[in-house]
Amino acid sequence: MTMQKFFTIIGGMGTMATESYVHQLNLRTPAHADQEYLNYILVNHATVPDRTTYILDHSQPSPLPSLLDDIRQQSQLGPEFFALPCNTAHYFYDDLQAATDIPILHMPREAVKEIKRRYPEAKRIGITGTRGTIADKIYEQELVAAGLEPVLPTEAIENETMTLIYHDIKENNTVNAARFHGIVKDMVTQQHADVVILGCTELSLAQEREPETEFPTIDGQSILVDRTLELALKMQKGK
Repeated sequence: MTMQKFFTIIGGMGTMATESYVHQLNLRTPAHADQEYLNYILVNHATVPDRTTYILDHSQPSPLPSLLDDIRQQSQLGPEFFALPCNTAHYFYDDLQAATDIPILHMPREAVKEIKRRYPEAKRIGITGTRGTIADKIYEQELVAAGLEPVLPTEAIENETMTLIYHDIKENNTVNAARFHGIVKDMVTQQHADVVILGCTELSLAQEREPETEFPTIDGQSILVDRTLELALKMQKGK
């Protein structure tokens, strides 16, 4: 019997961040037997060109053809929805959604909705992420649409963030806790953000391994896990 009522995860951007997403998804699934976990396909497309490199310089290889191939290929299998656990890849969201009738969860949009629910008094929202995520304004646009004030990182904070994402995590699979916590602290204390969005899945990985508990954050990938789980459990129950 073929697998029924499943979803597809378009991952591999990067692989360790995708592993964190899947790990959290499985941990939060209310299962007490093998058969009670979720049905999903994980596409770990590690060779997708770097999203930030392309966004900052369009002469570099584009990730879009690879991502479109994944969406079209997986659409033929009939998943109920797609999850895309990479913030920067949402630069291509409209093109990807146009390539399929199957809904793709929008991680930045869901994260901003969660801010309104969890921190209703918050006004100034700090954005952390790759230079690509900052440059493509995906969180900035969602915050403005929600009536919130985006707070962009200073050059010093952004340099620290890129070092954490690319050097510490992508290259060495380590989380420099002091650097991670310093980034969040600086956005709150120096830039007066009420809440800080962890707008890169490597930052979500940092939050999983070395949690920031002193200052308020919204973890985009963690919210995507919750939304994935909500949809999948409804689907599982046939609702």
